Order: sequence, then C-alpha cells, then structure tokens
Amino acid sequence: MIKEFRDFIAKGNVMDMAVGIIVGAAFTAIVGSMVKDLINPIIGLFTGGIDFTNNYVVLAGKVPAGASLDEARKAGASIFAYGSFIMAVINFLIIAFVVFLLVKMVNRVKDMAAKKEAPAPEAPKGPSELDVLMEIRDSLKAR
Repeated sequence: MIKEFRDFIAKGNVMDMAVGIIVGAAFTAIVGSMVKDLINPIIGLFTGGIDFTNNYVVLAGKVPAGASLDEARKAGASIFAYGSFIMAVINFLIIAFVVFLLVKMVNRVKDMAAKKEAPAPEAPKGPSELDVLMEIRDSLKAR
C-alpha cells in the first residue's frame, strides 16, 4: 500500500496540483491585498468614501453606534455582514479573471509549442520542371 501511495504521489498530475495549490494560496494573499489596498479605495471614491468591509446590519443584539464589524462581532450581536460578502465576491471575480488570463496564456504557449513541433506541410507533389519540359518537347514533336 505504501508503494502504491508513493507511485500516486510521484505522478506528474499530483505534483502539478500540489504546486498549483501552494501558488494559489500565495496568489490569494496578493489578490486580497490588491482588493483591500487598491480597489477598495477606488470603489470608495465612487461611493462617497464607503468602505464595504465594515458594512453590516444588526439582526439581534445591541451594538454601539458606529462600531466596526469586528466590534459588533465581539459584542455578540447577530449581524448580517453584507459588506464582507461584497468584498468576497469582488475577490472571487478578480481571482477568477486572473486565472482565466493565466490559463489563456498557457494555452497560447502550448499551441505555439505544438506548431513548432509539427512538421511543415510538404508542397504538393506535381510534375518536376524536367517533366514539364519533356512534355512540351513531346507535344512539339507530335505536330
């Protein structure tokens, strides 16, 4: 059973998947920072300075006025944190778009590599120059 597991782990697909997960986790941190530090302020410009991450509605319990999302959670109130959800959706859309671009680029590189490996199509076989000249000679002789 250990040998089968070792063979399974050694397969290229499993190793590729492991590398993808590790790179994806690091990439998620980068995208999270991009959304938090770059995109949120831009969205805030268009929405009058509103930061979505702290937007919530208190469903039950008491929360001091103007409390942040973390403070509301610490107060033990039941909250509907729609701002966090909006930011999660934005994060997902950005990550999905970047992954789409990466896959598109990788497919383009694979296609270019396949074109380089494929042999060039040969010119269609036809009569050689000598064959044409001999045919002309024979038709002149026949006249």
